[in-house]
Amino acid sequence: MIYTTNAVEALNRSLRKIIKTRGSFPNDEAALKLLYLAIKNAGVHWRRAIEWTGAMGQFAIQFGDRFPASSN
Repeated sequence: MIYTTNAVEALNRSLRKIIKTRGSFPNDEAALKLLYLAIKNAGVHWRRAIEWTGAMGQFAIQFGDRFPASSN
């Protein structure tokens, strides 16, 4: 939640690496497909890297009614 800049920069770095190693594409659709798959695969590594359960409990105590009771 806090370090979003690092995640964005990591994604940009991985996309640049994929485009650079591939070289050229027959059309724009091929490049978009490759980028889509790269973003989809990168999302696997972002699944709740930090345990937020304890922090969310403290937020509920500190902020009471302003903090939602359940996360959707």
